[in-house]
Amino acid sequence: MALNANAVRPAAVAGMFYPGNAAQLAAEVAELLDGVESFEPRLAYPKGIIVPHAGYLYSGPIAARAYDELAAARGLVKRVVLLGPSHYVAGRGLALPTAAAFETPLGRSPVDAEAAQRLADLPQVVRSEPAHAQEHSLEVQLPFLQKVLGSFSLVPLAAGAATAAEVEQVLERLWGGPETLIVISTDLSHYHAYEAARRIDDATLARIQGCATDISHEEACGATGLNGFLGLCRAKQLKLRLLAACNSGDTAGGKARVVGYSALAAYEAEAPEAADAGRVLVDIARGAIANGLGLSSIPVRRNHLPWLQQPGATFVTLRKDGQLRGCMGSLAATRALGQDAASNARAAAFEDPRFPKLAREEWPRCEVEVSLLSAAKPIHFADEADLHAQIRAGEDGLILECEGKRATFLPQVWEGMPDKRVFLQELVKKAGLPEGTRIARCKLQRYRVRKFA
Repeated sequence: MALNANAVRPAAVAGMFYPGNAAQLAAEVAELLDGVESFEPRLAYPKGIIVPHAGYLYSGPIAARAYDELAAARGLVKRVVLLGPSHYVAGRGLALPTAAAFETPLGRSPVDAEAAQRLADLPQVVRSEPAHAQEHSLEVQLPFLQKVLGSFSLVPLAAGAATAAEVEQVLERLWGGPETLIVISTDLSHYHAYEAARRIDDATLARIQGCATDISHEEACGATGLNGFLGLCRAKQLKLRLLAACNSGDTAGGKARVVGYSALAAYEAEAPEAADAGRVLVDIARGAIANGLGLSSIPVRRNHLPWLQQPGATFVTLRKDGQLRGCMGSLAATRALGQDAASNARAAAFEDPRFPKLAREEWPRCEVEVSLLSAAKPIHFADEADLHAQIRAGEDGLILECEGKRATFLPQVWEGMPDKRVFLQELVKKAGLPEGTRIARCKLQRYRVRKFA
């Protein structure tokens, strides 16, 4: 049975496991992602993630924690290998669909025919439309993937009976490079009392982080795919990181019979130490300015390290004799980190409208600071007092938007403006809004930075 170029696998569990209306679904996925309180600026995105597959009401917040790790992968990941258990159709091997695309209310994701063809000679890979027709373990991942990654092709595999070695062989064929993401869909233990489930799941998570390949289906319903993936993680020396874990008793269910959920991420190479990354980013910024001044003593180091090629957002601050001399930056990761740092350095030196272009004779008296930004998250607040309670002075950078105008203050600005009310008033003024503008009318986002000078 071959791929049917005209066939689309329709959403089977929309309206049950997640909203069936496109606008409601987009809003719920966005809310789940925005609810992830992770403000660590990232220098690497995962090669693979392990995520749960219950209804969003139950496991959505845990799944969102893993998908939040992929923010820097948008535009880089072009193929997703999605492997989950077949709950409704028993069979041997790993089942590919015959449909050419999978559909959710958020759109269609094409099946990667070329990647699937690489598996044609493997006896453990079969074509089965029934295995995919009602399967939720794969479908519930798609809205998250569509929201976070945008456009990508899909290799969906529904796992029946297969050994860890057979799964490992399939994943090895599809492993690829940074353009390929592996998603393993599995819940943890099922229907134990709350405290017993916590003990069981804690032990299972320890074994997963140790790359055990004999996880049972009582410990994780997606054990077939999980064991094969963990075998490859061990062989390729990937680092597994536990991001979050809970069970249905913590989210939307009772505590008498619970289901366990977890989110883990696997990294091919560890991100550089912050100090090492900072030296490189400052080197890039200084080199860009020096080259702009016609000096060649400082090389621009860019795009020779994998983490510099990932999307990133920076601000570059230039000070002369300790006084501000220019500051320009990006609030969202839309280009490669190395390129972003170089471009913002040139802008701070030569394009900040508050200052004349930097002259050669000024350069020896200047210092350069690079701030690496986390993804910005919205702040939902009832009134100004609630906003003040949520803001962390000295830690939060804020973005304010109102009436088509926008402004930001980096966390460093708190050093000269520690009062929250004054901080917000000055931010309103910076945005060009009238004095007395009510904060309740504005949208606010927060972010954190790592700064290097």
